[in-house]
Amino acid sequence: MGPADLVQKISISAESPRGSERNDAGAALAGAERAPPGTWRQKCAAYVLALRPWSFSASLTPVALGSALAYRAEGALDPGLLVGSAVTVLAVHGAGNLVNTYYDFSKGIDHKKSDDRTLVDQILEPQDVVRFGVFLYTMGCICAAGLYAVSTLKLEHLALIYFGGLSSSFLYTGGIGFKYVALGDVVILITFGPLAVMFAHAVQVGYLSVSPLLYAIPLALSTEAILHSNNTRDMESDRQAGIVTLAILIGPAFSYVLYTVLLFLPYLIFCVLATRYTISMALPLLTIPMAFSLERQFRSQSFNKIPQRTAKLNLLLGLFYVFGITLAPAGALPKL
Repeated sequence: MGPADLVQKISISAESPRGSERNDAGAALAGAERAPPGTWRQKCAAYVLALRPWSFSASLTPVALGSALAYRAEGALDPGLLVGSAVTVLAVHGAGNLVNTYYDFSKGIDHKKSDDRTLVDQILEPQDVVRFGVFLYTMGCICAAGLYAVSTLKLEHLALIYFGGLSSSFLYTGGIGFKYVALGDVVILITFGPLAVMFAHAVQVGYLSVSPLLYAIPLALSTEAILHSNNTRDMESDRQAGIVTLAILIGPAFSYVLYTVLLFLPYLIFCVLATRYTISMALPLLTIPMAFSLERQFRSQSFNKIPQRTAKLNLLLGLFYVFGITLAPAGALPKL
């Protein structure tokens, strides 16, 4: 029972003819009964939920892809660098989600029907979200410093990619607020695609390369589908809040067209790679039934849980993509 439910319960009791003393006693009893739930376990659970862990596929799959590309190019993989890269990117992603929660609440965009009600329902206080965000950004910087200490990648190259990603995660809703001026899709497309894949690849091999940017395209399109489905679902509430997203600019009909392109274009790319280079690149095609199911749900304008379902597709597609690259014969893939 949340704070709003408690207020409703007390107000209903106050209308009873039994008197205010019983109301006061009932409220005190309810408060006493509610005290234990404020334990560290519930606090930790609240922090985890605030991170929106269902969206972490957008961070983990690019790191896995970049590492798989490094393995295919160099024939070796450092597990420590892989874990370090994953933790670094996850920390920045989680902090970016908290920044988004804070600014959406501050601007009055989040409400009782929003998907993220961390601050609306007072699950956490705004200062808790700010402190947790600072902690995650700090942890990301410490992890990046650790990666520099054990990787052969030049400091300026690592700093360029890392702080580029960190800045993007903050500026998505903080500062300039790209999300509010229809540029959020561009930020997500770059950050949780080419940038994250290049970061993981460069940390492993010790140099920058263009090929990871090209291989990141299918995954970037799938990741953008998550954001676009979320923005299409929230189109009306975003419009009422006075912000502009790509979904609002192009309208429902073209939003459906764009979502369909984002869903199925990666499969076209995989078909080309499978027929021209190696059959292992056909593995992601196993997820096509999920894509058709999502397309039907989007077309029927039933947006309930569609961002989460799209994120699940993104995770599975990314994993099969990574397996396909790992299983490819040496020299079978271009520029690897």
